[in-house]
Amino acid sequence: MAYSYEPHYFEDFEEGKEFESVGRTVTEADFMMHSALSGDWTELHTNSEYAEDTQFGQRIAHGPMTFVQSTGFVYRSGIVERTAIAFLGMNYMDLPNPVFIGDTLSQTMTVSERKDLGSRDDAGLVVLDVTMTKQDGTVVLEGDMKFLIKTKAGAE
Repeated sequence: MAYSYEPHYFEDFEEGKEFESVGRTVTEADFMMHSALSGDWTELHTNSEYAEDTQFGQRIAHGPMTFVQSTGFVYRSGIVERTAIAFLGMNYMDLPNPVFIGDTLSQTMTVSERKDLGSRDDAGLVVLDVTMTKQDGTVVLEGDMKFLIKTKAGAE
């Protein structure tokens, strides 16, 4: 079961702590909004007739759309609400399986690193290992996300 969490400051993140997102079903509107925003109208994502003749048999989500949904799960969980100063990137990201319209996605997020930066006392580095899965447990995204998170002293 997914939970809604309180915002976490740097000190609240403990290595090994796990969070679970809510679920979200991917829609036709998601595909169209991503294409419109990104300008990526590749037929594999937008043309049903074309996509039927591919190895997938239907349209698949854009890889960047899957990534954006993953970041959305982190923010929607509430753990970095008003405490994240910046998303600093990823060391790795894998997209091992496609996402289709109608798939319901959810994500686990595990704190893999918490690091004092030394150069600043108002924030520290938090790294979350994320795994996004479909309704049947198939992994569709794995990676890590690096955040600059406020310390409690930095919030005052």
